[in-house]
Amino acid sequence: MLSPLAILYRDDRLLAVNKPAGLFVHPSPLDRYAASSVVEQLQQQIGCKPYPVHRLDRPTSGVLLFALDPETARLCGAHIAANRLHKTYHAVVRGWLADAGNIDYPLSYLPDKIADRDRSRDKAPQAALTHYRCLRRSEIPLASDGRHPTSRYSLAELNPRHGRKHQLRRHLKHIFHPILGDTSHGDNRQNRVLGGHLGDPRYTTAMTGPGLRLMLHATRLQFPHPWSGEALDLRAPPDAHWQYISRYLGLETAFSEPHAKNCSDGIGRCS
Repeated sequence: MLSPLAILYRDDRLLAVNKPAGLFVHPSPLDRYAASSVVEQLQQQIGCKPYPVHRLDRPTSGVLLFALDPETARLCGAHIAANRLHKTYHAVVRGWLADAGNIDYPLSYLPDKIADRDRSRDKAPQAALTHYRCLRRSEIPLASDGRHPTSRYSLAELNPRHGRKHQLRRHLKHIFHPILGDTSHGDNRQNRVLGGHLGDPRYTTAMTGPGLRLMLHATRLQFPHPWSGEALDLRAPPDAHWQYISRYLGLETAFSEPHAKNCSDGIGRCS
């Protein structure tokens, strides 16, 4: 039996959960055999249909926002179009990252092999901007690249100014600091070495062997409530596996407790 999703916030119009790594937001043709999705699991948990306001990649964890009726979903979509949803992520990356900077690098269209097979691929690269800040650096006695006796890592805070597909993963690869556990845009040699030390069977793949989860977590979501205008600040701490890997790499840090307004009893209106 699947564990209930951790509800971070709920009122009559909105609901936010701490999405686990490894779950699709929607049922997906990319994996017809997946046991569940966030939408399916949440619908069973709260007894009504949730409307995702935004998405997180399957391997990414963290704050995920839903509307509880179509009109609220539309208003949240207008917030996104007006850039009123401010997202903060944390990532563990290879190498020592600079103190802070911007990655201003347009990204080409990246289609899904199945879901987007009938869509045009002839699109010009789209503007994509990410601000990053290095919070901590470490060096451990692990030969992960076959050339050096030690390995260096950084804990990064990331703020995407756009929402392109795999933007953070592709931007960190572009500056030669790929996110650990990323099998699409990362360093799979390093993933395999770390997976051998830190593996979790839930994240095992053919590329990494013993599983190393994607070390990318949506930590914080700030936006005005679409009906009341109240400034909401929703936060989600990383899971135990994330924190275990961080401790091993010498990058442990304290995260704020989740915003828990109106969610202690899980009661709210469903339209």
